[in-house]
Amino acid sequence: MTPDEHCPQCHDPEPDLQRPPETKSAEGGDGQATAEATLIVPGMGSNHCAGLVRTSLERVAGVHQIGTNISDYRVRVTYDPRQTQPEGLRHAVERGGYEVEAVERVEGEEQDEAAREEAYVLRALRRFWFAAVPTAVIMVLMMVHMFLWALPEALYLAIVAVLAFPVVFIIGRHTHVSAWRSLTNRTANMDVLISMGSLPPYLIGLVGFVYPMTSFIEMAATIMTFHLLGRYLENRAKGRASQAIRRLLTLGAKTATVEREGREVEVPVKELQPGDIMVVKPGQKIPTDGEIVEGSSHVDESIATGESVPVEKGPGDQVLGATVNSEGLLKVRATRVGKDTFLARVIRLVREAQGSKVPIQAFADRVTSYFVPAVMVIAAGSFVMWLLAADQLRPILQWGATFLPWVNPDLSPLFLAILAAIAVLVIACPCALGLATPTALMVGSGMGAERGVLFRTGEAIQNLKNLRTIVLDKTGTITKGQSALTDVHAAEGFDQQEILAVAAAAETGSEHPIARAVVEGAKQRETEISKVSDFKALTARGVQGQVDGRVVRVGTRRLAEEAGIDARGLEETLARLESEGKTAFLVLIDDRAAGVIAVADTVKPGSKDAIARLHAMDLKTVMITGDNERTARAIAGQVGIDEVRAEVLPEGKVEAIRELQRRTGELVAMVGDGINDAPALKQADVGIAIGAGADVAIEAADVTLVRGDLNAVAEAMLLSRATFRKIVQNLFWAWFYNLAAVPIAAIGLLHPMIGVIAMTASSLSVVGNSILLKRSSTAPARLPGP
Repeated sequence: MTPDEHCPQCHDPEPDLQRPPETKSAEGGDGQATAEATLIVPGMGSNHCAGLVRTSLERVAGVHQIGTNISDYRVRVTYDPRQTQPEGLRHAVERGGYEVEAVERVEGEEQDEAAREEAYVLRALRRFWFAAVPTAVIMVLMMVHMFLWALPEALYLAIVAVLAFPVVFIIGRHTHVSAWRSLTNRTANMDVLISMGSLPPYLIGLVGFVYPMTSFIEMAATIMTFHLLGRYLENRAKGRASQAIRRLLTLGAKTATVEREGREVEVPVKELQPGDIMVVKPGQKIPTDGEIVEGSSHVDESIATGESVPVEKGPGDQVLGATVNSEGLLKVRATRVGKDTFLARVIRLVREAQGSKVPIQAFADRVTSYFVPAVMVIAAGSFVMWLLAADQLRPILQWGATFLPWVNPDLSPLFLAILAAIAVLVIACPCALGLATPTALMVGSGMGAERGVLFRTGEAIQNLKNLRTIVLDKTGTITKGQSALTDVHAAEGFDQQEILAVAAAAETGSEHPIARAVVEGAKQRETEISKVSDFKALTARGVQGQVDGRVVRVGTRRLAEEAGIDARGLEETLARLESEGKTAFLVLIDDRAAGVIAVADTVKPGSKDAIARLHAMDLKTVMITGDNERTARAIAGQVGIDEVRAEVLPEGKVEAIRELQRRTGELVAMVGDGINDAPALKQADVGIAIGAGADVAIEAADVTLVRGDLNAVAEAMLLSRATFRKIVQNLFWAWFYNLAAVPIAAIGLLHPMIGVIAMTASSLSVVGNSILLKRSSTAPARLPGP
């Protein structure tokens, strides 16, 4: 199939779009000046096209790095401004056969992307109809001439030539210009095949005015018309494949209500500054990332996490831009704006994934770079073969004529040679190969973004499906990462409610995280907490204070010993709780050991089920943590971890990953959320960051889980397997089509008009198969296995 209708070859660039490309300069670390330019190349509709654009730019002196993304038609180039400039980059791409629409990007302009792409689709549709009307008239006239009323040959030929001229030469002129530029730049693109399949038939058909022969002009018009139809349909289908990124671009609020000098003022979101106080009414979108300073509400975070249940939020809680305030009035202090917001980062990650390559694609890219020249050689060989050996090959046509109505074995050798050569040119489809990987990546990465699973690269998708070992950090990954009250045990003569009440009262005087966990646990249990007086914090032992006239101490065994209180009756309870990885304390009232309370970093609700799902995928799970061995093994036992490595320092995590990679000889993934996990995430074959964690961990990772839920790891695995399966299917069918269709056309069994229809269908089938990933995967948890 061809590049998209917004193929450079298919439309004149709009004058108002001819602006300089985005550029930004920097000084390289080695002292070399570098600059970046972003070029929009609307005709870069497949990896085949992207490869030709890349080849053209690589020939420019001073170009250091080139990144292409067919989902948004952008080419990002890093270059030396002392050797070349953006205009030089533009000319290089145009010499390769592709028009450049250079856009100077400004913050927020992405919102126009959907409108611009829709304009391209409409332009493609218009071009098709302008070609389809005269071509339809030609077809009707041909039927009348052949079966109802034969016109004089010269008159028929003249009418057909006049009707076909605008189709082939005016509407299709961009195809021919692109083909010429491509050939002179030594980078043969798809338009070379279409041009050679439409121009010669028209010109040969004109010979009929001086020498009686069958007309080929109808064929030329039909080939160009189906070529334009294919561009429109492919572009529309590919737009469906990439609609996730467009939905993300439209999710954010357009305006924000902020407090300025005591008044509420509505301003565009792009004018927000960190520190602005935003007023968010019920039902409104939160304009940008921030922290609630006043008010409480439930916030619908489904666009970020994929979870439909709104989350309760109050003062001090972080909120994300584009999420929806469900009921209460909120005042939110803006903390991140513009390109630093969560939504902007998600869009950036999805674009990076869609613009990346899967390792399996490398071989296909190498082959397709030689595809068009090879097809031209085969077409020339077919022409010569039929011209010189038509009689020896005619039995093939006689056999084909028994079941293929368009095969005519009685044609002259010259006519058969022309038909075979043109059929080879128009049926070959490098774009089907070029679309195989990126369309599947568009759908897969878009589905992931909608469900809180962000892939940074295509390589991560391929590596995920091949994993055999997955390493998990404990704190914040398997556990919640914050202490919570877990146990209250009362000694004989006391009750649990009394023990918790006095312990929480004594702990109200402390700012220690464990003290806060006890107080919060008492509040959740609706325990009445009295006031404490004469409070003392006893270093390394605990706390002491007066509660309702009684001396209350909460702390270690040492605290009991110093107070002269016998706590041996509670030793068994203390030991049991500590063996479970919990931090246990004695509660002493006056001169008696009244009970024991325990706190722990509790396991996230879904961790056990998530690890069971990973085991069901034949994955070995390893937990690495800096905690002590006893606590680590207690947590591992709760969730079913296979192997535990405790008391590991941050730098030790990297060495542990290396050791697993050496020992197993297989791919190893690391899941973590903290700053100290970033080096290990980089070392792993696939780094997976819990999205609720540190920014540096997210930036170091290949996959980000927005929800911070380990079940998303299993969902990412399933989604990667389904996406990779689609890539393999697409590559198989694209190769099968070309390897089967080109030889069949070469031996004369395919009419060129049938060939151009088959070529269109091949690209659409690849895009359609990728889109089916959505239909077969309504939820990642239900995605089929490999």
